[in-house]
Amino acid sequence: MAGQRIQLPLDPLYPQAMPTALAIAAHPDDIEFLMSGTLMLLRKAGYEIHYWNLANGCCGSSQHDAATIARTRRTEAMAAAKAIGAMFHESICNDLEIFYDKPTLAKVAAGVREVAPEIVLTHSPTDYMEDHTNACRLAVTAAFVRGMPNFPTDPPRPAVTNSVTVYHGQPYSHRDPLGKLIEPELVVDTTDLIDLKKKMLAKHASQKLWLDESQGVDSYLDTMAALDAEVGRMSCIFEYAEGWRRHMHMGFCGPQDDPLRTSLKERVLVAAKFAGG
Repeated sequence: MAGQRIQLPLDPLYPQAMPTALAIAAHPDDIEFLMSGTLMLLRKAGYEIHYWNLANGCCGSSQHDAATIARTRRTEAMAAAKAIGAMFHESICNDLEIFYDKPTLAKVAAGVREVAPEIVLTHSPTDYMEDHTNACRLAVTAAFVRGMPNFPTDPPRPAVTNSVTVYHGQPYSHRDPLGKLIEPELVVDTTDLIDLKKKMLAKHASQKLWLDESQGVDSYLDTMAALDAEVGRMSCIFEYAEGWRRHMHMGFCGPQDDPLRTSLKERVLVAAKFAGG
């Protein structure tokens, strides 16, 4: 079933936990690049963490056909989720078919209702490719309609009433599609996690050649570290970091709710212009 959650054996270092945090990204390896350090820290802070790529990665190869690479990337993504004690959710569509339409939204909304997360981590509202942008839009709207019983989901799931705070990660390259630098509101220290992030990303071995060929990424592991290093430099404190912007609270949570900040505490640096908000 599309969107099915798979309970993987969890690492004994990470006990079962509540509440929940749900990462919703476009493709296998997007979570690893942009969100995995924060997910690891949330797990350690007592959250049950969920890992969901909406697309199956079927276009991520110049050597294999779509069905073959999709199977490979599913296996890689499951291994990556297991490595950090995350619950894995099945993809719901092919690459470049993440459309902001009612059928797709109904599937994403079903997943959000099933997990009932306190935290949703997703893409930047603008990014270099539409799959990322549309995944973000779907995640936000799915969180918004979580409590609307008259919005039907696929498969049917009852409405939930929990508060949820949505956080947007950095766009890939930390720049919008026109090349403007995007500065985060919250910076999460990943300095001591960078090797674990590399190990998690390395589960996606099929992507090394593809990223070299398609996007000029010489080494996807080094590129990921370089992206975290750039956010670290923005912080002027951390060596490596992930950046986040909090979505407006209206329709989602209380105006002061900021569970990422309160849960990770000393790991989080708040930009001065947001510190009083």
